[in-house]
Amino acid sequence: MNYVGRFAPSPTGPLHAGSLVAAMASYLDAKAHHGLWRLRMEDVDEARTVPGAADAILQALATLGMQWDGEVVWQSTRKALYAAAAERLASHTYFCGCTRREIADSRIGIAADGADVYPGTCRKGLAIGKHARALRIRVPAQDEPNECISFQDRCLGELVQHLATEVGDFVLKRADGFWAYQLAVIVDDDDQDITHVVRGADLLESTPRQIYLQRLLQVPTPSYLHVPVVTNHAGEKLSKQTGATALDLTNPLEELARSARFLKLPISASDSLTHFWEQATAEWAKRFLEK
Repeated sequence: MNYVGRFAPSPTGPLHAGSLVAAMASYLDAKAHHGLWRLRMEDVDEARTVPGAADAILQALATLGMQWDGEVVWQSTRKALYAAAAERLASHTYFCGCTRREIADSRIGIAADGADVYPGTCRKGLAIGKHARALRIRVPAQDEPNECISFQDRCLGELVQHLATEVGDFVLKRADGFWAYQLAVIVDDDDQDITHVVRGADLLESTPRQIYLQRLLQVPTPSYLHVPVVTNHAGEKLSKQTGATALDLTNPLEELARSARFLKLPISASDSLTHFWEQATAEWAKRFLEK
């Protein structure tokens, strides 16, 4: 099997315990399958990019003994690819003039990830006095093909999402002019020939939207595996916004051991990075190696 995986951090801060768990899971899955592990900087939202963060992430991965294959891909340099994909989807898209407040006031529900379910206000055109803000894609009605998206997660089993009632027409290009994550990630995964996506469960609810776009663009759908996310004492996903601190790279083996314990990998004390990764890869293969 030709396996190609990837790790795709956003350079909004240094690597922390939560992002290391996602990186480790994707790295181990690639190594267990004797595949490639690519690295992509998801800096499409340039307003959130922190200067120096990308270099710090690259240095952290190298210090932890995680070597990627090929050149690093930067989303900020790939806008023409996203525009081309949006053009191919033109018959399914429309411009929306609604503000966040208007969407919140008229929403038809709240998605599992906390977002407002858009009611399709601008589907038939912009109201008088409104101007185009975001580009949205129409999702099928409840009785139409592809409205119900199901997929088999390698960790969580079969998952189902109804796009019309649980998501609504979602954004491909934001009001601030940046391409949305949902479009950028599927364009990049296809362009990089990604066969397996291993990432945190915080992105689980995005997967059906991405599968829907893959079907419209007639590109392959990767295999998906979502791992639990690290949380803080308040039960919030660990992130820069919730107080995540940078990894202590003076003791990389301890940081790796902590992430391995979180992933429930029974690793004994290691005296070198090579020994750690050998053990961790063998334990991961016992659980997730595809026959």
